[in-house]
Amino acid sequence: MIEAILAAAAATPTPTPTVDPNLVSPGPAGFAIVAVIVVLAAVLIWDMQRRIRRVRYREEVRAELDAEQAAEGDDGEAPKA
Repeated sequence: MIEAILAAAAATPTPTPTVDPNLVSPGPAGFAIVAVIVVLAAVLIWDMQRRIRRVRYREEVRAELDAEQAAEGDDGEAPKA
């Protein structure tokens, strides 16, 4: 019985790592790839915002032109060419 207690109290060995931690890290190449992906995503977001803004401005101009044409039509004046 004392032997069982002593065996249970003994420290259990920890497994030794079998893989070199330097071989499983992404290293500089992985960092470079992630950095390129981040830069490309930022450029795509910037370009999309620019395109959305351009479409919004065009729609506002079209709405103003339509409003002007409707106002000219209500006045009874002939539309200007």
